[in-house]
Amino acid sequence: MKTRGSGILLHITCLPGRYGIGDLGPEAYRFIDFLQTAGQRYWQILPVHPTDIRYDNSPYHAISAFAGNPLLLSPELLVEDGYLDQSDIEPISAFSDEHVDFASVIAYKERLCDIAYNRFAYFGSDSKFSEFCTDQAWWLDDYALFVAIRKQYPDSLWSEWPVELKNRDQKALITFQKSHASVIEREQFLQYIFSMQWEALRARCKKAGIRIIGDIPIYLDYDSADVWTFPHLFQLDDERKPRVVSGVPPDYFSATGQVWNNPLYDWNVFKETGFSWWIQRLRRECVLADYIRIDHFRGLVGFWEIKAGSETAIDGRWVNAPVWDLIRTLIKEFPCLPIIAEDLGIITPDVREIMREFDIPGMKVLVFAFSSPTGDNPYILHNIPKNCIVYTGTHDNTPVRGWYDQDATPAEKERLFAYLGRKPESHEISDIFIRLAMMSGANTAIIPMQDILGCDHTARMNIPGTKEGNWRWRLNNDYHESDRAQKLREYTVIYGR
Repeated sequence: MKTRGSGILLHITCLPGRYGIGDLGPEAYRFIDFLQTAGQRYWQILPVHPTDIRYDNSPYHAISAFAGNPLLLSPELLVEDGYLDQSDIEPISAFSDEHVDFASVIAYKERLCDIAYNRFAYFGSDSKFSEFCTDQAWWLDDYALFVAIRKQYPDSLWSEWPVELKNRDQKALITFQKSHASVIEREQFLQYIFSMQWEALRARCKKAGIRIIGDIPIYLDYDSADVWTFPHLFQLDDERKPRVVSGVPPDYFSATGQVWNNPLYDWNVFKETGFSWWIQRLRRECVLADYIRIDHFRGLVGFWEIKAGSETAIDGRWVNAPVWDLIRTLIKEFPCLPIIAEDLGIITPDVREIMREFDIPGMKVLVFAFSSPTGDNPYILHNIPKNCIVYTGTHDNTPVRGWYDQDATPAEKERLFAYLGRKPESHEISDIFIRLAMMSGANTAIIPMQDILGCDHTARMNIPGTKEGNWRWRLNNDYHESDRAQKLREYTVIYGR
């Protein structure tokens, strides 16, 4: 990302279509065509690992750091590949075109997955499936087993399973595998299909000259296949429950801080094992994307440690992580380390030093550019460095028009008017911010699709700190029929992207 370029931020679940949720099928290909027509180089997405309805299907709460999300499987491609008939995929009732109803989508996709797997099992396993299972066994076996046990105990965390399963007694696991072989194979099959559909999507992107920017949360959920499989990599007690958890300290936004409750890594064990798990994680992500944004990157440098069970983050403490050793190790495996640091918020000098030393690009968000006097605001146009990605906003922000109409304070608006030299109309503001991002000195500009469409606050993807009602927005089916692609292409030419 050393040359000027631009792209669009749109999660796959947001794509339009008849099947309740965006997927890896024809609508994804059509969006790639839109990117190409618009002269874009990048498609940025959110994490694509299996989500959990208990966490509102947030892509940042996954039950695996390695598996793909079956909700993203394309019914149309399953028909094309012979695993389903056209009649199988017809929804019983119409899904909403405006938002994802996760409960209905999950029920619908589960039914399709059952039909597809039963048809696959009836005709017998094929060599490509067997080869996939062998090649990916290093994560696939434990993931499929975890999901199968989880289905047996649907209302329990893995730490509440029978002790022999919780503690991964090999004899007990083998017995369970034998008695639930088809359930386990079903999960392996779904990952095989996900792999094929994703591989086809990446090939289409490559042909169109589009690179995918992926995303990973720094921490893992406790109730995940990874923590169950590798408990020694986390700070757990004798009962395999977290001793300490993640969060952030009290700040301007919260007098008591935030308790995230993810188990914290045992960095001493990581160092002893040569950071092999992190190497595997990044290698897997490089199969899915060309570049990887690491959410809460500062946690790799130093993290806020909170005693498990704490209601607030007040009594936590800062603990240093061996980030120098980690990054040096990763660079040996990935000479052109393809990571982007999510460095928003209060970032300390040691984080900046790491990013500067290893030439890791950070993020600049234009809706933050007017929150303080513009002379030295780090997000304002004239202060944006070359080695970064500039955004009009992110999935955590209100779209620019919504910010302008509802969220911006009078002081922010006055700074904006002074900076622009005029008071823009509401319908103009999204386009103005897109121009600002495109004309900036940053190597890369990424525009959320909501801002390209000029959406207001109703198109917001996520409100941080809320637990329900997020991740549901969907793109209208007629987005490609306007002149937006041509206008975006003009901007890429005018501003050298």
